Amino acid sequence: MSKLRIGTAGIPASTSLRSSQAGIQRLAELGLGCMELEFVRSIQMKEPTALDVKKVAEGTDIELTVHAPYYVNLNSKEPEKVTASKERILKAARIGRVAGANSVTFHASFYHDDDHNIVYERTKKQLIEIRTILNDEGNTIDLRPETTGSPTQFGTVSEIVQLGVEIPGVYPCVDFSHLHARSNGAFNTYEEFCQVLTQIQENLGKSAIQRLHMHVSGIDYGVKGEKKHLPLQESDMAYEALLQALIDFNVGGWLICESPELENDALLLQRAYQRLLEKE
Repeated sequence: MSKLRIGTAGIPASTSLRSSQAGIQRLAELGLGCMELEFVRSIQMKEPTALDVKKVAEGTDIELTVHAPYYVNLNSKEPEKVTASKERILKAARIGRVAGANSVTFHASFYHDDDHNIVYERTKKQLIEIRTILNDEGNTIDLRPETTGSPTQFGTVSEIVQLGVEIPGVYPCVDFSHLHARSNGAFNTYEEFCQVLTQIQENLGKSAIQRLHMHVSGIDYGVKGEKKHLPLQESDMAYEALLQALIDFNVGGWLICESPELENDALLLQRAYQRLLEKE
């Protein structure tokens, strides 16, 4: 069985001291397995802190991922915004690597009124440049564009998987809640979860689902896609069906809970996962 770790998007709410190090220690106390460093507003972490975060994470066997800032659009009409977007991804990847993170995810682009194939090619070009810079620096952290929650955003499963096919060192980050919201209620059955995992495995190989970066939470949505995250049990998210699909496909990697009930829902997921595993 591949090792699937379940954890939180950021510092657990029950952490007494609001630091990444304390958050990692709290997750270890709770028996969870990973944490996402949330650089979604800005990247304030400096190298000495990142080195300390790495030491604490290694000492507690908590694996780390990174979420880069939200302010990224590799398809902006304004060249300076594309440049700034690339720098934000690079900065997140660099400090994430120092902290020992395995993967950095981000929302890559907006379609605006452009043809989706043109947006794909523009996004691919920028990601090739980012990956090349990181490779030249010896930075092997996974670059993972994320499936997004609105039809206005670049980030279907097919787009994200195809980037992984075409660019070595780029892999999917699958936000199952975003897929559910983006489709206004689809992508929420065992069969649909299996379709997503099959698409990744067939195009990128079994190793891609044995080391998969994922997000999940409850989610409120409408015809325009995502509205807000919800606690799992206050939503229609079929999380047990998702967990069963992950078990059946032997998925490993990191399942990051983005629920407002951060560690409570992460523990809910972990208990359900263990219960389903015991039935195997």
